[in-house]
Amino acid sequence: MLKKTRARYLALTIDSEGMFGSREFMSAVWDAVLRLYGECGASQTGLALIDYNAEKKLAILRTVHTTVDMVRAALASITRIHDKPVAIHVLAVSGTIKALSKKIKR
Repeated sequence: MLKKTRARYLALTIDSEGMFGSREFMSAVWDAVLRLYGECGASQTGLALIDYNAEKKLAILRTVHTTVDMVRAALASITRIHDKPVAIHVLAVSGTIKALSKKIKR
Protein backbone atom coordinates (compact mmCIF):
# COMPACT_ATOMS: atom_id res chain seq x y z
CA MET A 1 0.00 0.00 0.00
CA LEU A 2 1.32 3.43 -0.95
CA LYS A 3 1.67 5.96 1.80
CA LYS A 4 0.31 9.45 1.12
CA THR A 5 3.11 11.95 0.75
CA ARG A 6 2.92 14.99 2.96
CA ALA A 7 3.54 18.31 1.28
CA ARG A 8 5.53 21.24 2.55
CA TYR A 9 5.19 24.74 1.19
CA LEU A 10 8.16 27.10 1.01
CA ALA A 11 7.72 30.87 0.80
CA LEU A 12 10.62 32.45 -1.07
CA THR A 13 11.92 35.92 -1.82
CA ILE A 14 13.95 36.50 -4.95
CA ASP A 15 16.69 39.05 -4.34
CA SER A 16 17.69 40.40 -7.74
CA GLU A 17 17.84 43.53 -9.85
CA GLY A 18 16.23 41.76 -12.81
CA MET A 19 12.67 40.55 -13.32
CA PHE A 20 12.01 36.93 -14.23
CA GLY A 21 8.96 35.10 -15.42
CA SER A 22 7.73 31.99 -13.63
CA ARG A 23 9.16 29.76 -16.37
CA GLU A 24 12.67 31.20 -16.05
CA PHE A 25 12.48 30.92 -12.26
CA MET A 26 11.34 27.29 -12.24
CA SER A 27 13.86 26.40 -14.92
CA ALA A 28 16.64 27.72 -12.66
CA VAL A 29 15.23 25.81 -9.66
CA TRP A 30 15.00 22.54 -11.60
CA ASP A 31 18.51 23.03 -13.03
CA ALA A 32 19.89 23.51 -9.50
CA VAL A 33 18.11 20.41 -8.16
CA LEU A 34 19.29 18.31 -11.12
CA ARG A 35 22.86 19.61 -10.79
CA LEU A 36 23.03 18.71 -7.09
CA TYR A 37 21.00 15.49 -6.91
CA GLY A 38 20.60 14.15 -10.44
CA GLU A 39 17.39 12.93 -12.05
CA CYS A 40 16.63 10.36 -9.35
CA GLY A 41 16.93 12.93 -6.56
CA ALA A 42 14.95 15.53 -8.53
CA SER A 43 12.12 13.07 -9.13
CA GLN A 44 11.76 12.50 -5.37
CA THR A 45 11.19 16.20 -4.63
CA GLY A 46 7.78 16.47 -6.31
CA LEU A 47 8.51 20.16 -6.88
CA ALA A 48 5.68 22.41 -8.04
CA LEU A 49 5.29 26.17 -8.32
CA ILE A 50 2.15 27.18 -6.45
CA ASP A 51 2.36 30.98 -6.71
CA TYR A 52 4.72 33.44 -8.33
CA ASN A 53 4.65 37.23 -8.14
CA ALA A 54 7.35 38.86 -10.26
CA GLU A 55 6.56 42.41 -9.01
CA LYS A 56 6.80 41.53 -5.30
CA LYS A 57 9.56 38.97 -6.04
CA LEU A 58 7.78 36.28 -4.03
CA ALA A 59 7.22 32.62 -4.84
CA ILE A 60 5.62 29.62 -3.16
CA LEU A 61 6.93 26.14 -3.92
CA ARG A 62 5.46 22.78 -2.91
CA THR A 63 7.70 19.81 -2.19
CA VAL A 64 7.55 16.46 -0.41
CA HIS A 65 8.23 16.82 3.34
CA THR A 66 11.24 14.49 3.24
CA THR A 67 13.03 16.60 0.60
CA VAL A 68 12.72 20.10 2.13
CA ASP A 69 16.44 20.20 2.98
CA MET A 70 17.37 19.10 -0.54
CA VAL A 71 15.24 21.85 -2.08
CA ARG A 72 16.63 24.47 0.32
CA ALA A 73 20.20 23.47 -0.60
CA ALA A 74 19.37 23.66 -4.31
CA LEU A 75 17.78 27.11 -3.87
CA ALA A 76 20.86 28.34 -2.01
CA SER A 77 23.06 27.21 -4.91
CA ILE A 78 21.27 29.43 -7.44
CA THR A 79 23.41 32.51 -8.05
CA ARG A 80 22.33 33.57 -11.55
CA ILE A 81 19.20 33.52 -13.69
CA HIS A 82 19.74 34.60 -17.31
CA ASP A 83 23.19 36.04 -16.45
CA LYS A 84 21.71 38.31 -13.77
CA PRO A 85 22.92 37.85 -10.17
CA VAL A 86 20.25 36.45 -7.88
CA ALA A 87 19.85 35.16 -4.32
CA ILE A 88 16.83 33.17 -3.20
CA HIS A 89 15.86 33.28 0.47
CA VAL A 90 13.41 30.96 2.24
CA LEU A 91 11.04 33.07 4.36
CA ALA A 92 9.02 30.23 5.89
CA VAL A 93 8.13 26.55 5.56
CA SER A 94 4.72 25.14 6.43
CA GLY A 95 2.47 22.15 5.90
CA THR A 96 -0.43 24.23 4.54
CA ILE A 97 -0.68 27.33 2.40
CA LYS A 98 -3.00 28.94 4.96
CA ALA A 99 -0.46 28.56 7.77
CA LEU A 100 2.32 29.71 5.43
CA SER A 101 0.48 32.93 4.60
CA LYS A 102 0.01 33.58 8.34
CA LYS A 103 3.75 33.13 8.94
CA ILE A 104 4.61 35.55 6.11
CA LYS A 105 2.18 38.24 7.24
CA ARG A 106 3.82 38.57 10.70
